[in-house]
Amino acid sequence: MKKKFNPGRKTGVIDVTRSGKGFLLVPDGEDIPIPREALGGALQGDIVEVELRDGRREQIGSVVRVIERKKSSFVGVTERRPDGVYLVPDNPRVYMDFLIVGGVGTPQGQKVIADVVNWDSTPPQVTVRRSLGLSGSHDTEMRAILAGHEFDIDFPADVVREAEEVAARGWDEEYAKRRDFRDVYTITIDPDDAKDFDDAISYRDLGDGTLEIGVHIADVSHFVREDGAIDREARARGTSVYLVDRTIPMLPPQLSEDLCSLRPEVERLTYAAVFTVRDNSIVDRWFGRTVIRSDKRFTYDEADQALTDQTHPHHETLARLNRYTTHLRKRRIEQGAIVFDRAELKPILNEKKVVTGFRRIESTPSHHLIEELMLLANREVATLVSKALGKLRVFLFRVHDVPNTEKLEELAVFLRALGYQLTLSGKGVEQRELNRMLKSVSGTPEEGLIKTATIRSMSRATYTTKNIGHFGLSFKDYAHFTSPIRRYPDLLVHRVLSDVLSGHHPTESPASVEELAIHASGREAEAAEAERESVKLKQVEYLATKVGSVRTGTISGVTEWGIYIEDQESGGEGMVRLSEMTDDTYEHNPKKFAIVGVRTKRVFRLGDTVSFVVVRADPKERTLDLALKIDA
Repeated sequence: MKKKFNPGRKTGVIDVTRSGKGFLLVPDGEDIPIPREALGGALQGDIVEVELRDGRREQIGSVVRVIERKKSSFVGVTERRPDGVYLVPDNPRVYMDFLIVGGVGTPQGQKVIADVVNWDSTPPQVTVRRSLGLSGSHDTEMRAILAGHEFDIDFPADVVREAEEVAARGWDEEYAKRRDFRDVYTITIDPDDAKDFDDAISYRDLGDGTLEIGVHIADVSHFVREDGAIDREARARGTSVYLVDRTIPMLPPQLSEDLCSLRPEVERLTYAAVFTVRDNSIVDRWFGRTVIRSDKRFTYDEADQALTDQTHPHHETLARLNRYTTHLRKRRIEQGAIVFDRAELKPILNEKKVVTGFRRIESTPSHHLIEELMLLANREVATLVSKALGKLRVFLFRVHDVPNTEKLEELAVFLRALGYQLTLSGKGVEQRELNRMLKSVSGTPEEGLIKTATIRSMSRATYTTKNIGHFGLSFKDYAHFTSPIRRYPDLLVHRVLSDVLSGHHPTESPASVEELAIHASGREAEAAEAERESVKLKQVEYLATKVGSVRTGTISGVTEWGIYIEDQESGGEGMVRLSEMTDDTYEHNPKKFAIVGVRTKRVFRLGDTVSFVVVRADPKERTLDLALKIDA
């Protein structure tokens, strides 16, 4: 019997898929589908009013009014047509083109930023704000990705002026006010291409098996005046952005690459969490402002070499630190922290920004050493402030909610199809059970696929004033303290910590801090998506040079219209259409995540390693068309 639904209207945020179908997001219920023809000009993220009606199998909606537009500017390519010049948006979720007002002299094929001046006309009208260059060139495409996520490359004049004034000041008088670590052994460990160094580690042997380990963080809050020009710009940006070829810093380079960068052999002002450790237990802790002078800048590779080479001059110190952080990591996992340790594929670019290959970056002992000390400092700061403030919600916690039950059930079904088991309980899943499953797939061809699917089943970590704990790390209290050069929430954490240490209560309203938390979480998500887009572009460009060649990959998705394959070398993903598989007629078996040949009974399953040929690669659309290489 067909289910009846209550007619009426609902207001909310609309989500638009790449195919052009919409959904009204319902926080406490099922999202309401909206057919493409019923979107009424609404775009991704708009607040809309939707009229509800019965569909064939479910309740569906039609947009009757757009209440608030999320975006009023778009990035795209200019296209000349008989009736004028149009903007064709880069974002596939923007399913409409825009007419450029006064676009008669606008060249064809330019990548531009355009602002909407009339939503009510058909099509909507825009004016060009800025040209980014010729579509298809490397620099233009990188600029377009940043503009599409509303990140500026350049800093406003007032920000640059304030940064120059801060950099020109002398800070020697500040040294005497701080705990002095300039004569204490101190190092930094970062990627080989890092431009800013915002964390350093100090180490001192106090005798009788007692160690002093300090986590020193660039004291950005000392240099950035609250509500000054730099502060307002950093708040708006929310985060630094890391594309394949460039970093767009949150702070101007006078600070991010110089004054706040903990370079070796230079005095730097820092904020520290210092721990006295005996028998692998913290027996004392101290938080406050310090001055350091880093002895050496290690890359991760150099630190790993020092850890294995007993003749290395830094071996003994790094080995002592490593023994303690290995203990921290082991204890954290025993307490339920989920460990993914996913390798990262990084494009290698030549001087012309052309991809020449991909480098696989694995987590090594030096990565773990730094990670554990940063996690320790973040947790300890959050614990201190949480106890001091009680229920006063003016602190930015970094939280990670428990996974959604429905997503976990989908993950369990997915794993069963690949021959693995995930045991769920009435409360969802225990972290230890996830770790057991992840350990069982280690070293298998489908390891990367399963880790990606597991991450996607998790909730997104966010910033909020409501401390619900961190599921993935299995921490009750957690905050971001260790990267104020590149994350605005860390700067806020430093400021609140200063208030707590001085015996004051922060004066900000809980509502304004929560608003900042929502903004910071949103900017973080935009930055992550921009980074993914830049990598995907380079993956497609690379595979465009491999058209016709036979390659190896893993089946990463199975649908009724085709299978998706992830290239083993680059991580680029493309599709094989079932309609173009001519050796047999293939049918989709959704329960087994497979396609099955009607005549040959040949089966291709999710997670299978296969050979394929690159047929077409379209960098503009970021798409890859593939063909399976099937042995006769």
